[in-house]
Amino acid sequence: MTEEVKNQLDQIGNIVDEKIEKAFNAAQDNAKGEVEASLKSEISNLTNKYNEEFEAATKRMDAIEMESKKTLTGATAKTFKGALTDALNDGAIEAMIKGNSHAARFELKSSDMTMANTFTGVVAGETVIPDVKFDPSRAVHIRSLIPNGSTDAQTIRFPKETAYTDAAAAAAQGSAVGKSDFDITATSVNVEKIGTFMRITEEMLADTPQLSSYLSARVPSKVLSKEDEEILSGDGSSPNLSGLRTDGTAFTTTSGGQFYQAIESANEYDVLIVALNQLALSNYSADSIIVNPTDFHKIVLLKSTANEYLKNQVIQGIQPAINGVPITLSTAMPAGKFLVGNLAQATQYWVRDGLGVEFSREDSTNFRDGFVTVRAQLRAALTTYQPNAIVQGTFSTAKTALETA
Repeated sequence: MTEEVKNQLDQIGNIVDEKIEKAFNAAQDNAKGEVEASLKSEISNLTNKYNEEFEAATKRMDAIEMESKKTLTGATAKTFKGALTDALNDGAIEAMIKGNSHAARFELKSSDMTMANTFTGVVAGETVIPDVKFDPSRAVHIRSLIPNGSTDAQTIRFPKETAYTDAAAAAAQGSAVGKSDFDITATSVNVEKIGTFMRITEEMLADTPQLSSYLSARVPSKVLSKEDEEILSGDGSSPNLSGLRTDGTAFTTTSGGQFYQAIESANEYDVLIVALNQLALSNYSADSIIVNPTDFHKIVLLKSTANEYLKNQVIQGIQPAINGVPITLSTAMPAGKFLVGNLAQATQYWVRDGLGVEFSREDSTNFRDGFVTVRAQLRAALTTYQPNAIVQGTFSTAKTALETA
């Protein structure tokens, strides 16, 4: 109970006590034990007021408690299915069903799109001795691996750090210290649109549970799968994003690279270890390795000269990892390609418009055929601040460079 409400009730209670005491004294002084009518009225009014205030305070406190529980349990957060169901139930689409409107729309805000179990997650599974089993229903979307932000701009301008000259050195008293320089390039990227559309029947539109389940199982995955491809491999030419592989630093395959022609029978595991080393030499600590599932399973299938699997090198608990760096399996990464990076420092993903879903009868032969078109899209941009914090390349080329001559 709040301090203000408590004080109000205490004041009313004190007044009631005073009036009762006064009435008792008056009764003792009055031989007939009669209390003045005005005093009875005051006591009655104050008692009623006390009861009313107490009831109102109880209701206010119940409301505060319920709101607190919502906050603690995260009841205000929405998944895609929850937002869609709300839109279907609050009349956003009812007018279409009744034929009073030809279109309807709802949008899931970018802040809700980062909620777990819907748009993000971790490659998870369970260890089953002697094999490893990964849960295929928990796809990782690349946006969950990098910092997310929101923007109202169509063009985002930012500084890109292309090189760094480190001249820090010890110096005697009275002597100048060396000058270190960052090579900063003023860069800009545009917010781009990613989306898709599909057709549903008018009967589905009228069946809220079916429609909600059907679209929830398809819309987010279709749009976000394409988003994954753009974040990883977009070439930067509009309407494509400038992806991590496009902006990242290439794996060093020349004679100046570490371990050049120094590894016998080089394989995919060797390549990733050397890529981690290349990142470390640039003073970055890797937080992500991203590979195609096929390339990951090539590593899992590696055997020793005794024909024993070496998968323990990359499986640690329920999360695949190399040297403690988590491995993300994504079909958005082209087979034969890899990326190692400190994505928390290197890049940021900006969402201008969250995933919006629109329904319309006015498309092609919808009216004649009894269909409704559903369009889903979002608008976003990707900025890469530090390209040297990302190492990307091709396994075959990298293995050739590492293989002993």
